[in-house]
Amino acid sequence: MELRTWPGGPFPLGAHADGAGTNFALFSEAAEAVDLCLIDEHGHEQRVELEETTYHVWHGYLPGVGPGQRYGFRVDGPYDPPAGQRFDAGKLLVDPYARAIDDHLVSVVVHDEFDWGGDERPVHAWADTVIYELHVKGFTARHPRVPEAVRGTYAGLAHPAAIEHLQRLGVTAVELMPVHHFVPEPALLERGLTNYWGYNSIGYFAPHAGYSSSGSSGQQVGEFKAMVKALHAAGMEVLLDVVYNHTAEGDETGPTLSFRGIDNQHYYRLQDDGSYRDYTGCGNTLDARNPHVLQLLMDSLRYWVTEMHVDGFRFDLAPALARSLHDVDKLSAFFDVIQQDPVVSQVKLIAEPWDVGEGGYQVGEFPPLWTEWNGKYRDTVRDVWRGDRHGVRELAYRLSGSSDLYQDDGRRPYASINFVTAHDGFTLRDLTTYEHKHNEANGEDNRDGDDHNRSWNGGVEGETDDPAINALRLRQAKNLLSTLLLSTGVPMLTMGDELRRTQRGNNNAYCQDNELSWVDWDVKPDAQEVYDLVAQLLALRKEHPVFRQKAFFSGRSLDDDGVKDIAWFGADGTELSDGQWFDGSQQTLGMYLDGRGIRTRGPRGERVVDDSFLVVLHAGADDLSLTLPGRPWASSYELLVDTARHGHGADVHQPGVPVAVTGRSVLLFRACR
Repeated sequence: MELRTWPGGPFPLGAHADGAGTNFALFSEAAEAVDLCLIDEHGHEQRVELEETTYHVWHGYLPGVGPGQRYGFRVDGPYDPPAGQRFDAGKLLVDPYARAIDDHLVSVVVHDEFDWGGDERPVHAWADTVIYELHVKGFTARHPRVPEAVRGTYAGLAHPAAIEHLQRLGVTAVELMPVHHFVPEPALLERGLTNYWGYNSIGYFAPHAGYSSSGSSGQQVGEFKAMVKALHAAGMEVLLDVVYNHTAEGDETGPTLSFRGIDNQHYYRLQDDGSYRDYTGCGNTLDARNPHVLQLLMDSLRYWVTEMHVDGFRFDLAPALARSLHDVDKLSAFFDVIQQDPVVSQVKLIAEPWDVGEGGYQVGEFPPLWTEWNGKYRDTVRDVWRGDRHGVRELAYRLSGSSDLYQDDGRRPYASINFVTAHDGFTLRDLTTYEHKHNEANGEDNRDGDDHNRSWNGGVEGETDDPAINALRLRQAKNLLSTLLLSTGVPMLTMGDELRRTQRGNNNAYCQDNELSWVDWDVKPDAQEVYDLVAQLLALRKEHPVFRQKAFFSGRSLDDDGVKDIAWFGADGTELSDGQWFDGSQQTLGMYLDGRGIRTRGPRGERVVDDSFLVVLHAGADDLSLTLPGRPWASSYELLVDTARHGHGADVHQPGVPVAVTGRSVLLFRACR
């Protein structure tokens, strides 16, 4: 059947159905010809030449074509790699603006109709936010209460059993590892593996088809929206981990799937010889300096906010987006455009503040609108609990919101996204079980993954039946989590850490789409103990805003009684001296948080003064006799948490009466006046 083609228009880019037909528009400045290819259910292809070009956009309108139509583009032009041109009309290319991409890497026309009735964004303040980083498939792939047909899918994450776990834990936001449509690297497929994590995007508007239980011909869009609506109804925001720094096309040996064959020299950052600049370690870097690439990224971000109702983004390898020539430029066009955008500037923005290029470590250097994964927090807390003796000065900064990183540019403590583990690296259990990576299953002779994990195994590498070592490892896991959840800033938990998930020492499980990476829902007693602790601490955090500071501490007294808003104590119950601050052997730190300056609304609208707390972190191996500060700090102390004990009562301790502290443990006291 011969198709009638109308001129259509150059905007909006992509495929847009209006009920009578579909307008197709593709940007390519250097192309010489563009064919739109319509694919039927049998895989047969019908080509239609797009003869109209406006502002380097090739476009045409096809009456009678609507949602569900599969399509792609063939783009002709010069093949001259040294000049940066890699056109190949023999390749069927994915539309960069495709709203859906099917299992065969073919674009699909969709419509945006969805019943959002009743959907309300939770809009949690940054200071009140608790992030849970999860993988859509890995979270429910083994969940016994999620129906088998939807395990590992958007519908699985939306299932009440999955949501109940997160609600009971106290999570306010889920951060989804990449859900932009992605494909595995050819080298992984040759080794019988695949890309599990998803940091290999090819479609910045399309939900990954592999996470859809309902189909890949556009159904994935509706299923994703239904998941967002269900999470919102449960009071949780949805954040996306987005990979705008590179694409799945890799270096010059990689496949031509979309951008490379559409306009290589405009989409990518190239060397003088036409090869790819690689600030990402993935073969290429998108050129966010180019206005058409910048338009693509901003259109994508706005789409996910306006049409998919997501609540924010975590930007993978964010400095790669900020590079002007070679240097990272905080005032680059990318940041300027986001700053003034009326949609994107209003949602949560998180930077992973490092890439692999020169000068790429930028923790503390992003503009005021941004929060950051605080890598210095992770490293400091890991070092403390593995026994490194560097004193307590650095730890105090991290516990109190990292003012040394974020205060001078006008940001607040919640600019610090605090974490001790993430998808990349050891799980929390493995952090206390292994000192060396064990990545042999990845097929790279254990060469991949980080060699500097700041981990400690307690004396034996790997799992053991030794009850003393297992008790120590459990306590260490609780110490790390207690430190995280009692720190000022925004805590981020990693999927399954609360259930003691292990990857058996693999610290780079990006290619392990199997039970090594999926959450094990067979909860053992030790895992239940950790889960209960996390839920307890998050409930305390929610109840008491003294743990959710919106401004940095002053270190000064709130009135004339001498009690400061934050104070630091040694094991003898006195405030730390200058000598103790600079003593590298100091391994005990008490942090007193005065809640009197924080007033909240009670159940009847009355103003209520918050409680005060003393957090004691003892990283030394030996047991300790602790003296609690007396008046004016408190007349007595109620013990709420002791990571060396489980299920203890609400013990009350008096100042001056020694408190026995187990080596390597955290205690939390409520101060009573």
